[in-house]
Amino acid sequence: MTHDDGRLGSFLRSRREKIDAASAGVVDNTRRRVKGLRREELALLAGLSPSYYARIEQGRDRHPSREILEALARVLRLDDTERAYLWSLAMAPPAPADNGTAPAPPVRPGVLHLLERWADLPAFVVGPRRDVLAGTALAARVNPAWSTGHNLIEFTFLDPRARTVYPDWEAISLQAVAGLRATAATRRAELDGFVAQMRERSETFRALWDSHDVYERVTGEKRLQVDGVGILRLSFEAFGLTGPEGHVLYLYFPRPGSTEDEALRSLAAVTTVSSKAPGR
Repeated sequence: MTHDDGRLGSFLRSRREKIDAASAGVVDNTRRRVKGLRREELALLAGLSPSYYARIEQGRDRHPSREILEALARVLRLDDTERAYLWSLAMAPPAPADNGTAPAPPVRPGVLHLLERWADLPAFVVGPRRDVLAGTALAARVNPAWSTGHNLIEFTFLDPRARTVYPDWEAISLQAVAGLRATAATRRAELDGFVAQMRERSETFRALWDSHDVYERVTGEKRLQVDGVGILRLSFEAFGLTGPEGHVLYLYFPRPGSTEDEALRSLAAVTTVSSKAPGR
């Protein structure tokens, strides 16, 4: 049995443990010894028999109907990303995982041209496994993880530089795993092998993956410790590139007129000169 054979039941169990029983309308005057909702409480709130819900959570029914999934999502107060993930778990099994050996589809020429035009900003493209497939020279200068050929997940959990580069490493590591789970909602065949490898290589990754948190951050702010510069606070936007490749473009930028703005301009000028030096 693989680590995710019971993924549907594990996800449901993790979500019901986060629901406050009283706020869900459960009246219980006894001393509760469990976190969140009991299995039978969730079943009744969703309009299911406790025995049938037990079958789902125990992995004996892995493909419940749309109506049942909607009822469970409602009681568990799942957001859109969590609902999508729940649906993916109840679908038919995907094609066999590639175990991370299949080559990533190349970045489209038009996207590469855009990256050349954005030399003054840290920008890069990743695949579903978070492999960095292309990026600006400034991206690699700001963060070694953003260099072509690196993997953002491996860097975060396996590279000792990560805790220095990311002053807020705990939050970033949690977000990285939750985002990877969100991607797994639609690309399980590509990610199952990679996730299995990471679970073996990092206890921290395994613990965060097994917490079953799932959400995506498509915009936000990140603090980075940059060599020779100090801490830069940069905003970012993530753009899913239309197509079967599953590529995502990340673009980082400073607030206009901020110290980060001035610092990035200086870094970009030096990086551009360096990249055009003879022998480069």
